[in-house]
Amino acid sequence: MNVYELTRALIDIESISGSEAAVAAYLDAHLRKLADKTSGKVERMEVEPGRANVLACWGRPVVTLSTHLDTVPPFFPSREDAEWIWGRGACDAKGIIAAMVAAAEKMLVEGAKNFALLFVVGEERNSAGAAVAARTPRGSQYLVNGEPTESKLALASKGILRFELVARGRMAHSAYPELGESAIEALLDALESIRRVALPTDELLGPSTVNIGTISGGHAPNVIADSAKAEILVRLVGDPEPVRTAFAQAVGTRAQLNEVLYIPVIKFASVDSLPTTVVSFTTDVPVLGKAWGEPLLVGPGSIHVAHTADERISKRELTEAVNMYAALVKRLQAMAVTA
Repeated sequence: MNVYELTRALIDIESISGSEAAVAAYLDAHLRKLADKTSGKVERMEVEPGRANVLACWGRPVVTLSTHLDTVPPFFPSREDAEWIWGRGACDAKGIIAAMVAAAEKMLVEGAKNFALLFVVGEERNSAGAAVAARTPRGSQYLVNGEPTESKLALASKGILRFELVARGRMAHSAYPELGESAIEALLDALESIRRVALPTDELLGPSTVNIGTISGGHAPNVIADSAKAEILVRLVGDPEPVRTAFAQAVGTRAQLNEVLYIPVIKFASVDSLPTTVVSFTTDVPVLGKAWGEPLLVGPGSIHVAHTADERISKRELTEAVNMYAALVKRLQAMAVTA
């Protein structure tokens, strides 16, 4: 099975976060066939009932290639033309899985050993698989995490600060608004103040950004709303404390600001000869930490089409990624020997 066929086979198995069992089973069987012929070892790393990471090792891994099994909704199957493979997960990250597996096959033909493949569940939701993997490392000195970076080595990725903003009011008939207190109006005022906060910038990562992702509240058009809620996500470029402080001051007493999630900015290792970039998205790396080695971030495909109805990956870039991953493993193994 070539890298295009494997990419399409993986895309065609629905694996929205929480429902990765079928794709994990398929990949487990595929890797076991390879391991049986090449003195490798494959294991399932249980995350919770019905969900498991898949790990394949050849020797004692110095370098681990890793990405995630899950996708965002909605599922749609694969198709291809002369230039592209399309489908949910094409670039995030089924194509990357296929390129890593094909790179392993290439390395094994060339007699390589002491590397691993680690495919985890839950990256698109809560990095549950990465959290389990972080507790069970295998001694790897370098982790190459695969995400769509257009095959450029990421020097850094932005962090995340996520809030829930909750406003409370008093219900009343809308004909007599003076008898009530609108939670929606309080929420909108607080959100407008948040939008006016000057956010930090960084020379490498650029500006922090804020997204008001969801708003909900109220009961009916003729009822003064007694509750309202918004979810806010900040893409961080540095210390989260100034943002926390500024948002709290902006909201004041109009609503309750609850912090839901914090993921720090990550700076990645780099190697010569590969083009570089910086990315605004986050990955499993903050959860994995350095348990699986010094992290690097690189993969084929563009984040600009990930999570969209036009998700796709270039066949040319997929083919080049196979050679890129194989060469990167060799290079990192040499670095580890000489370190």
